Amino acid sequence: MSIANNTTNELLFVGFNQDNGCFACGTDTGFVIYNCDPFKETFRRTFSNGGIGCVEMLFRCNILALVGGGRNPRYPPNRVMIWDDHQSRSIGELCYRSDVKAVRLRRDKIVVVLGYKIYVYNFADLKIIDSIDTANNDKGLCAFSPDPNSTVLACPGTQVGHVRLELYDQKKTTLVPAHETALSCLALSYDGSRLATASEKGTLIRVFDTYSGRLLQELRRGADRAEIYSISFSRNNEWLAVSSDKGTVHVFKLDAAQMQQDEAGGKKANPTSSFSFLSSLLPKYFSSQWSFSQFRVPEVRSIVAFGSEPNSIVVVCANGAFYKALFDPEKPGAECTQESFVEFVRGPDEE
Repeated sequence: MSIANNTTNELLFVGFNQDNGCFACGTDTGFVIYNCDPFKETFRRTFSNGGIGCVEMLFRCNILALVGGGRNPRYPPNRVMIWDDHQSRSIGELCYRSDVKAVRLRRDKIVVVLGYKIYVYNFADLKIIDSIDTANNDKGLCAFSPDPNSTVLACPGTQVGHVRLELYDQKKTTLVPAHETALSCLALSYDGSRLATASEKGTLIRVFDTYSGRLLQELRRGADRAEIYSISFSRNNEWLAVSSDKGTVHVFKLDAAQMQQDEAGGKKANPTSSFSFLSSLLPKYFSSQWSFSQFRVPEVRSIVAFGSEPNSIVVVCANGAFYKALFDPEKPGAECTQESFVEFVRGPDEE
């Protein structure tokens, strides 16, 4: 997540790696890698001549993708540098006519996101294997399944509110009319079987089957307009977490069909309105599924992921704060319990 307009500290970017076990920060002077659980700084690279506006990790290996950023970029913002930290140098470079919005890595492929175009490359030789036209994508929306057994890419289509799904293993393209307004966030599950989307309105999260494009579930974040910052699936696709500018992280129970079976067996599902029994007579709002659990964070840009511990989430905020929280899968509607808190970056007034 780009936080280049953040003025409270040196952070320009924060992003989880593919298994959410650690996260990378781009700063005015380089990049830093942190482990999530237990929280600790694992690596720091300081450059003498510029900032890094995007850091894409490749799991926990020494290869990263870097894009310059900040007031004095280390590299031009229209270039992607493939960085080998064992050698402390760039081992590859991709150059474009416009600024790079985002980069996604797999062990076999590289995806580069521009304002209206997405390029897919073979990692071994940097040869282009696909190019995709998109609607205006200034936020750099793109998701790429990390599972080596499933190669699925999700990105905005050319029509506003639509998602294009590329299922490379099946050589299949699926177009999903996800929302009537522009997309603000999208995510794929680890195995690429599920897609979650939010629009710029930010009240609903929709979950789709990637192979068929079928809508599986509609989840309500709230009634007021909000900017969705991040969406994350749990590894087993049982839960979904969402962060927004409202300062509340929402955790939802997934899979509507499975939930109906679970309810019959006594397991808990997402809360619904007390008026849901009148859903055929009342507006759709009253039959919505609300979040299973919530966790409060400051109203700053943030990203959320599920932690390595069962029923845990981790949240990284643009103000340099890290949270770990636990939710109780037997108590729908309950608040998450804060497990740990770290200020990993302090503002200039706090030094």
